[in-house]
Amino acid sequence: VKRDWETITHGLKTPKTPTCILFNEKREFRKFGYDAVMKYKSLPCSKAHKWYFFQNFKMNLYDVCLKTWNKPECRLEASNGKTLPALTVFSKSLCYMKEHALSTIQNASFQTVYDHKEVTWVITVPAIWSAAAGLISDMFSEKLIIALEPEAASLWCKQLPQEGFMVDSSDNKKFEDSPGIQYIVVDCGGGTTDITVHEIQENHYLKELHKASGGGWGGNTVDENFSAFPKEIFSDVAECKKDISHFFKKVKGAVWQDGTIMITYEKMKSFFAYSTKKIIDTLKEILHKPEMAKVQYVLLVGGFASSVILRDEICEAFSKKYHILCPIETQAAIAKGAVLFGVNPQTVASRVSARTYGIAATQKFDPAIHDLRKWRVSKSGDYVYCDDLFKKLVGIEESVNINEVAHFTFHPTEPDQTSVCFSFYCTEKQDAQYVDEEGLELLGSCRVPMPDTKLGKKRQLKLEIKFGLTEFKATGTDITSNQSQTVMIDFLAV
Repeated sequence: VKRDWETITHGLKTPKTPTCILFNEKREFRKFGYDAVMKYKSLPCSKAHKWYFFQNFKMNLYDVCLKTWNKPECRLEASNGKTLPALTVFSKSLCYMKEHALSTIQNASFQTVYDHKEVTWVITVPAIWSAAAGLISDMFSEKLIIALEPEAASLWCKQLPQEGFMVDSSDNKKFEDSPGIQYIVVDCGGGTTDITVHEIQENHYLKELHKASGGGWGGNTVDENFSAFPKEIFSDVAECKKDISHFFKKVKGAVWQDGTIMITYEKMKSFFAYSTKKIIDTLKEILHKPEMAKVQYVLLVGGFASSVILRDEICEAFSKKYHILCPIETQAAIAKGAVLFGVNPQTVASRVSARTYGIAATQKFDPAIHDLRKWRVSKSGDYVYCDDLFKKLVGIEESVNINEVAHFTFHPTEPDQTSVCFSFYCTEKQDAQYVDEEGLELLGSCRVPMPDTKLGKKRQLKLEIKFGLTEFKATGTDITSNQSQTVMIDFLAV
């Protein structure tokens, strides 16, 4: 599929297709990627203002739509100011890529017959896209895998030979052949820069040493600064009759020469200043922690990592103490690593929790420690309990082994109770006492039927939580009736 996009028409060739999508005036999907760009540019003005063209909309997930992306009120603004629901834009994008991939596979299969249900889809985060596009029939399908981009890049780079890198290839050994080696992965994309720390295990698997961090400091900030630069030059429209060279007299770092704007290297670097400073400051903060003492390498991946200016700035800041590595295919590393992850998701052995996760629970009321406002009495009047307690399952920055299963036992509060609701919460705090405290967020819930009430409050409820890939699966089971319900919780919620 990547090759197919590279050889697309319009004379354009990049490892990744741009995040652009086009809808007509009836809000019907028409084009994606370069096709969307070229079609929109070819529209006459009388039509263009009626169509919907979206570009670089992935960052809207972080900026405005993280909590309400699938709700009608969350809308994205097109280039002409018109809006569509965010769910429509994101889901149609995934639908297009799904059909494009299936068509490419079919064309390459010749006489081979294959069932599209056999395809396993790997989508890199954000994970809130997981069920939006009809890629799978349900959220519990094993045919959809959510992959973290820095992890995918790490999986690809750890098996690269020396010639697979273009910066500071100081060692002939592959990373995966050096158990115990630790390195920091800096995934420099267009919208965001994500940073995490990995260690190679004896079995070549990855162990995460530091929770993922980063922010909106990707290459798009450079584009925005560059686009703003002409405004600095041509600030006074009233002077438009002057020779164009006059506009450059008061401009630092640029001159007009024979029909070309010449920009100095220092001026060009200034466009990168915001993003490079944010990345370097965050790297310093992480690497100065005592537990990072064994880190030897800084691994640069993502499209923005192909920038010589960015690489030079990072080398200047860290090359005296760390080896700076950058794969030749900076953009493709994540996509290729995602394929490796899809083949064997267990290659990531453990992760560090981005937040503290817990469940709402009840407990016998203790006036010495419990808030009187949480005081409850059972219907029979023989039991006084505290409601809305937060029971911690995993703490922030705590290492969690992949596929680790935790078991918990609960009992119904009322003898005639016919169901119980398990509600899961997260917080950036180390712990909490109640689920309605400030900073706690409800992630999801599941209701387990308990139809047989003969044993009253002596009935047992088993809660099994499996910490898996980029989410955990919680299954509640009523032992008496053997009825159960399952919910998937985003383990990487931030």
